[in-house]
Amino acid sequence: MMLGADVSNMSGDRRKPASQGLSIVVPAFNEAAGLARLHDRVCKLADSLKQRYSLACEVVYVDDGSTDATLAIARDLPPSSLDVQVVSLSRNFGKEAALMAGLDHARLGAVLFMDGDGQHSPELVETLVSHWIEGGYDVVYTAKAHRDNESFLRRVSVRGFYFLINWGARQKIPEDAGDFRLLSPRAAAALRQLPERNRFFKGLATWIGFKQIRVDYEPESRAHGVTTFSPGRLLGLSIEGLTSFSVAPLRVASLLGLLLAFSAFLFGLSILWETVVSGKSVPGYPSLVVGLMTIGGVQLIMIGIVGEYIGKILSEMKARPIYFVAEHSVKSADIESTDAVTSRTAAE
Repeated sequence: MMLGADVSNMSGDRRKPASQGLSIVVPAFNEAAGLARLHDRVCKLADSLKQRYSLACEVVYVDDGSTDATLAIARDLPPSSLDVQVVSLSRNFGKEAALMAGLDHARLGAVLFMDGDGQHSPELVETLVSHWIEGGYDVVYTAKAHRDNESFLRRVSVRGFYFLINWGARQKIPEDAGDFRLLSPRAAAALRQLPERNRFFKGLATWIGFKQIRVDYEPESRAHGVTTFSPGRLLGLSIEGLTSFSVAPLRVASLLGLLLAFSAFLFGLSILWETVVSGKSVPGYPSLVVGLMTIGGVQLIMIGIVGEYIGKILSEMKARPIYFVAEHSVKSADIESTDAVTSRTAAE
C-alpha cells in the first residue's frame, strides 16, 4: 500500500507553466466597502498577466458568512478580464475554511491566495508569478519586511510563537510569513490531499515542501474598516498552529514538571539539613500550602495542554466537513465578450 502521494504528473511542461492558468482566491468577510475597488485592481492584474505571460486567470471570491452586502456585491462583479466565481459559505467558518473552499473550487492550475481587505497588493502578484514561471518555484510566499509599527509586546509574542512552533520541528515555518502566497499546480494538488480538519494554512503550505522562495513586502493600509482579528482570535489561531505543527507545549509541560521535581528535591534537602544539623523545626503549614498550590497549578496547566491535543484528536475523529457551500456561481469572461460582440453587431 502506498502511504505517500505522487504529484509529479502535475508539474506540467516546464517550458510553458503559464499554460495551466492561475486561480486567484480571495476570502471575504464583511468586505462590501472595498470589494468592487479590489476587483478592478484584480482585473487590471489579469490583463497585465495575459499580455506578459499569456496567462489565463480566474478569481474565486469566497464569502465567509458576511453580514453586510459582500455577497450581493460579489454577485454583480463583472467578468471583464477574467472568469469570476462566487462561493458563499453557509455561515462564518473562519479564514482557514474559506481558504480551503477557494482551493477546492479553483479550476486552473496554479493558485494564489490574497486577502479581500486591500492590504495584499495585486501589483505585487506579478513578482510572485515571475518567480513561478521564470524561476521555477513551486511556493512563492510573502512575509512582512518589518514590524516597526507594531507594539513591543506584539513583536515579542510573535517571536515567541515562532520559536515554540519551530522548536525541534523538521520543517521550519518561516517567521512573519502570511497567507499571501502562490502555489504551483503540483503544490496546490499536494495541499488538497492533506486530510486534516483543523488546518493551519501557512504551516501546511510550508510542510508540503517543494522549491520555495520568500518575498518581503510592506502591507498596504486597509481599504476600509478595522481588522476583525482581535487579540483573542489571534491567540486562538496561535494555539491552533502550535497544536497542529508542534509538540513544544508538551515538551514545555514535561520540562516544567522536571523543574518542579528538582526544586522539591532541593527544598527537601534544605529541610533535612536544618533539622539534622541545626536542630531547627521547619514550620509545616505555610510550606505545605505553597507546595500544594504549586503542584496543583502545574498539574492543571499540564492537563489543559494535553486537553488541547485530545480535543484536536476528537475533532479529527468526528470528520465533519470543513465548510458547507450555500451558493456557487460562475461568470465566464469569454461568454460576456461574446455577448458584447453580438450586441454590437445587432446594433449595427
